[in-house]
Amino acid sequence: MSSQHPLTDRTLVISGASRGIGLAVALAAARQGANVVVLAKTAEPHPKLPGTVHTAVAEIEAAGGKAVAVVGDVRRAEDVQRAVDTAVQRFGGIDICVNNASAIATQPTGELPVKQFDLMQEINIRGTFLLTRACLPHLRTGTNPHVLTISPPLNTSPRWLGAHPSYTLSKYGMTLLSLGWATEFAKDGIAVNCLWPQTYIATSAVANLQEGSLLARSRSPEIMGDAAAEILSRPAAHVTGQCFLDGQVLIESGHDDLTRYGGGENPIRDMFLD
Repeated sequence: MSSQHPLTDRTLVISGASRGIGLAVALAAARQGANVVVLAKTAEPHPKLPGTVHTAVAEIEAAGGKAVAVVGDVRRAEDVQRAVDTAVQRFGGIDICVNNASAIATQPTGELPVKQFDLMQEINIRGTFLLTRACLPHLRTGTNPHVLTISPPLNTSPRWLGAHPSYTLSKYGMTLLSLGWATEFAKDGIAVNCLWPQTYIATSAVANLQEGSLLARSRSPEIMGDAAAEILSRPAAHVTGQCFLDGQVLIESGHDDLTRYGGGENPIRDMFLD
């Protein structure tokens, strides 16, 4: 029996993976032999954020995968198409689309600039639509094709609807698109699912918050990467239309000790989860 991993030689296109959760997903797939096309804006080092699209590719290749960087904005259809064309030209097709790029602003409605409202809707919803739509023709002929969106389960509790409605709209929009696609693309054999962290993840966004205790009670991005790789390895016909939580995915797949991902004894529960 072959020991080849299900992700070996499959091609993954991911948005916004210069750092954080996106990079962790790309690295987890690369360790299992995937080809990765990274679409991200950060071509030069940012004064406050680690990593660029180019350092991400270097890390992915060091992890054992093949990778190519595409500098572009997920809001721009031409940039998204260029990433898709690059994947097809370099690796011969696309098997996996990961919608990771996201913007967050949680100010109250009266304090939220219109520009930030627009940015969230454009990156989170429009970007997810553009990337999935551009990948779709190639996913239809891909190997065990999957779309995975980094967005939360739908929770209409007043606690979340009233906390930051504009950000909630953008993230739930990503989820609604994905759940709709799961049905729309079922006849094509394409799995479409969402993945969300059970706890805060130690990303730059968390690190930049003022409360110093947050990082210590946040799990590492690797938990999201490992959970994503597990989902993407499953047969598309048997796993679609679901909103997964990272820890649950890993526990169900036999990884019952999550302490290696950090977060201490009482990690902070993430947004949108009661």
